[in-house]
Amino acid sequence: MTPRHIQPGKPTQDAYVERFNKTCRTEVLDCYVFESLAAVRSMAADWLHRYNHHRPHEALGRIPPVE
Repeated sequence: MTPRHIQPGKPTQDAYVERFNKTCRTEVLDCYVFESLAAVRSMAADWLHRYNHHRPHEALGRIPPVE
């Protein structure tokens, strides 16, 4: 499978990824001052686990994606 890219300036062509990127940016990357890349990776992995395993998603009927 070859990667398909969206057109520059057309984020609506991949709205799910753009929404996730915005959420990750506002809830993790914009909230903390990191001292190292390892700290960013650790915090992002922890947030991603909480996002997929504990946080209820409105589009899924208020249940986490894992369920």
